[in-house]
Amino acid sequence: MTDAVTTADTIEPPAKKVGLVKAVGIIGIIGGALLIIVAIIAWVAVTTQLADEKITVSDDAVAFQGQPVAGPFTAYVQADVIEKHALEATGGKTYAELGKDDPARTTAMQASFLRTSLFTSVVSYGVALFAAGMGVLSILFGWAIHRLASVPVVVKRSALAGAE
Repeated sequence: MTDAVTTADTIEPPAKKVGLVKAVGIIGIIGGALLIIVAIIAWVAVTTQLADEKITVSDDAVAFQGQPVAGPFTAYVQADVIEKHALEATGGKTYAELGKDDPARTTAMQASFLRTSLFTSVVSYGVALFAAGMGVLSILFGWAIHRLASVPVVVKRSALAGAE
């Protein structure tokens, strides 16, 4: 015959303080919210600056023809069209391939500057989107850490005295 042991569950407060862990969770939530706010501000600033330039996507673009350049996709498409036009004007040569006294070199250089500016805005949109995504993750992780620290419970199973 086996002896049956009677057990009882007891709930005890955690042995360690979790205040710092809760604070880390709150900092994560606040940091995430700030990342999202900064991302929105950056997105709006870049959009406003692009719109102020009053650039319109060329009619021979692959998409967004005639639309104002005011976002990452229109900026990218317009930069692509500028490259196409520059290569047509230079006989298919880039700035580096043209001779120093070739008059088409100025056109290639200006096209390169314009494309770089447009690509910089595309990258800025990407960074803003990345920051917003990291903000969401930070909020989720902060919430999870805070929640886990808020409900720590240690369950101890112990044999009851006198049980056979």
